[in-house]
Amino acid sequence: MSDCYCGSGKDYAACCGPVLDGTGPAQTAEALMRARYSAFATQQAEFLHESLHPEHRHDHDVAATRRWAENSQWLGLEIVNVEAGGLQDDQGRVEFIATYKERGLVRPYHEISNFSKVDGSWYYVDGKLVMPETEVRAQPKVGRNDPCPCGSGKKYKKCCGR
Repeated sequence: MSDCYCGSGKDYAACCGPVLDGTGPAQTAEALMRARYSAFATQQAEFLHESLHPEHRHDHDVAATRRWAENSQWLGLEIVNVEAGGLQDDQGRVEFIATYKERGLVRPYHEISNFSKVDGSWYYVDGKLVMPETEVRAQPKVGRNDPCPCGSGKKYKKCCGR
């Protein structure tokens, strides 16, 4: 028994395992999102391709997806928001942040994904990256030769700017 990669707190065999091995369908858009994350964590690029909406598979690069999955350490999944995508719905949207480590750097992947149900099966349609907010300084930038804002009386470059 092992915890599921998707972070649901459930056992893998009772969560994403059946969806990934084809013995049980994803019942909701969120369940498919979690299974897709687990597919990255377990390097199952073929599942990622098959869970794409049939109209969007023609330009999917399975080899590139496989490389990304294999060359990354998948650290966690956070479901931020879910809109529709339930048992009675045909469309759904899931906002998530997948955290992974690649080439020694920890990176968040924040996306709002669209899902569609076709003939009773959920498929990933597309997604939009959520870009981080631009941080705006509340104070003007301190120049190297300006007095240090800490009040020491020294130039910034000789004090806190080191």
